[in-house]
Amino acid sequence: MRFLTAGESHGRGLTIIVDGVPAGLEIDGAAIDADLRRRQLGYGRGARQRIERDGARITGGVRQGRTTGAPVALWIENRDAVNWERVMSTTPVTEAPDAVTRLRPGHADLAGALKYGHEDVRDVIERASARETAARVAAGGVARALLRVVGVDILSETIRIGDESAAARFDRGAIEASEVRCGDPEASGRMTSAIAAARDAGDTLGGVIAVRASGVIAGLGSYAQWDRRLDGRIAQAVVSIPSAKGVEFADAFDAAGERGSRVHDPIERRGAGFGRPQNRAGGLEGGVTNGEDVVVRVAFKPISTLMKPLPSVDLRTGEAAPALVERSDVCVIPAAGVVAEAMLGLVLADALCQKFGEDTVGDITSAVARYRERLKPIADR
Repeated sequence: MRFLTAGESHGRGLTIIVDGVPAGLEIDGAAIDADLRRRQLGYGRGARQRIERDGARITGGVRQGRTTGAPVALWIENRDAVNWERVMSTTPVTEAPDAVTRLRPGHADLAGALKYGHEDVRDVIERASARETAARVAAGGVARALLRVVGVDILSETIRIGDESAAARFDRGAIEASEVRCGDPEASGRMTSAIAAARDAGDTLGGVIAVRASGVIAGLGSYAQWDRRLDGRIAQAVVSIPSAKGVEFADAFDAAGERGSRVHDPIERRGAGFGRPQNRAGGLEGGVTNGEDVVVRVAFKPISTLMKPLPSVDLRTGEAAPALVERSDVCVIPAAGVVAEAMLGLVLADALCQKFGEDTVGDITSAVARYRERLKPIADR
């Protein structure tokens, strides 16, 4: 299973193609829209979220509520596009829009302009924008539909914003009731206050989210080749999210300072199979899922667009100039968790199809049932 997206931040909309989706999968458009709405919520989001009311229109690959085996196509309209028709016209206009040449530190502006030879940074801004993550969430909704069939559930939680932190509880009700998607009410209040203080200062805040996939089958991924190791694929997926700068599985950075006798997870008999009394490996060993929850933490830098712009230069003249200021968020950590859920789901769904096939949902569920029998201790099979 793979996906591609196209579209610009202020263009007419975002196009999503999800290929390799098994036939016979029930797709609930309302569930995808609910995830898109979750992505737009959160204390610290900007004015754009009051304009957009994201919803995905399924335009291919689904008939009578079920996938056909063809690529699934989705479309998300940009409601703000009406205000950008001249700037974002796909055909030449009589009065060309002014070029954007003041570079923004922390964004892809300079790197993208140098790479593609753009003289108008707008060509970089529009595609490098985090608006593209709405398309990822829609694609992730298709992946999550498949994972639910085999009992996999994915949930994220904010565990740090600025200097304020909390332990992950993964209490869905408490998380979704929080403006910052943190299950600890006291920490949630402190995080909200930190965001408000940053907004008043014309500044931004980053943070850390934890994302957990429970019910994951042991044996997804492979240690046979570097690019098939599932932890590497998950790391690439989540770090590709705009503003993501670091990733760890479980508490890897803390574990790096401890002795192995404390870090490695003992193996025990659990029911008809195997289990662990702790999960400091984050559900993966040797690039393969081990049957425990897959737990990933992702660190996000503060948003790059500042209301009090940093010093920069003009792309055209090379002279000093303050960075461009555009409408932006103060903190996107609550939304980033929803995007990370989608990316983890897409990687796990692809790994599931690689192991059990991708033709029909019935074939996959039958294969998974047979496989679960093989996961018992050898003497019990």
